[in-house]
Amino acid sequence: MESQLMSLAIETYKITLYLALPILLVALIMGLLISIFQATTQINEMTLAFVPKILAVIAMIIFTMPWMLSMLTDYTKMLINMIPTIIS
Repeated sequence: MESQLMSLAIETYKITLYLALPILLVALIMGLLISIFQATTQINEMTLAFVPKILAVIAMIIFTMPWMLSMLTDYTKMLINMIPTIIS
């Protein structure tokens, strides 16, 4: 039973990383590109750093939504199927 719970915790962490990684990578890359742009042009406008990054993250969420939903649905089905084995 303890090994099942540990494998469930590891699977939960993996799912969390898989779902967050594309969004975090887009935010990181956009932040880096905007920082380079601001450093070369010496424009220090706060909205210039914030708005494109938010738009890129929203676009990535919309683009990866079917994949994310599929992963979460499969994970939820696995959890529901594991309930009888964990309780007993």
